[in-house]
Amino acid sequence: MDKGQIAARRPQRKGGLGGPEGTPNSKSERGIDSRVSDNDQKSRHRAILETAARVICEKGYEGASIQDIAEACALTKAGLYHHIRSKEHLLLEIMNYGMDVFEEQVMNQVLPIPDPLERLKVCMEKNILLVTHGWSKEVTIILHEHATLTGEARAQIDARKKRYVRFLENSFAEAVRDGQIRPVNPTVAAFAFLGMVLWIYKWFRPDGKIDAPTLVREMQDILFGSLPPPPAARKPARPAGKRRRG
Repeated sequence: MDKGQIAARRPQRKGGLGGPEGTPNSKSERGIDSRVSDNDQKSRHRAILETAARVICEKGYEGASIQDIAEACALTKAGLYHHIRSKEHLLLEIMNYGMDVFEEQVMNQVLPIPDPLERLKVCMEKNILLVTHGWSKEVTIILHEHATLTGEARAQIDARKKRYVRFLENSFAEAVRDGQIRPVNPTVAAFAFLGMVLWIYKWFRPDGKIDAPTLVREMQDILFGSLPPPPAARKPARPAGKRRRG
């Protein structure tokens, strides 16, 4: 029997590189498989957070049991605990996820705007649209369950919230310095802004008489329409570029 016949009679393995059938053909393929698995895990975890957020929004944190959340996730209680440490830690994860959504959809979009008044107006618009979207249950929980967390967990979320307050204070102070609005206390202005926007989830209904774009326009007019500077204080609009840091 010659060498060609011997080679033809050898069983051909399907795994590549002499590996068993079904194994990745290379280290790079094994890496891809690992990344796919990691992505699946992250997607599954996000789905649990979003589902838990919906249940907590419907029943309140105290009223929503682990069993309720597990059933909504199509898991047993033991299966749910495979993904979470505790009910309070689940709430912390939901709030951090909500803050991630907020920073992605609002803060990261408005930080590059050089004009402080325009920055504040766009920030209000994006914040309102985020709060009025029905899917943003994680953001609603940040607003509604803000006093539920304790200890380090509460300090962690409070620190992230305070960054937003400082951003608003600095933007109002900048708008005053540029003569775009009349002199106001930046802290009072920041909390007036927040008081208008963050209470929306309590009363706004997507199928109600006021739609989200109308709400944006009305709230911008009410807040910023009350802050015009004296005519002599007005300065030309700042050209595009890096914004001044407050």
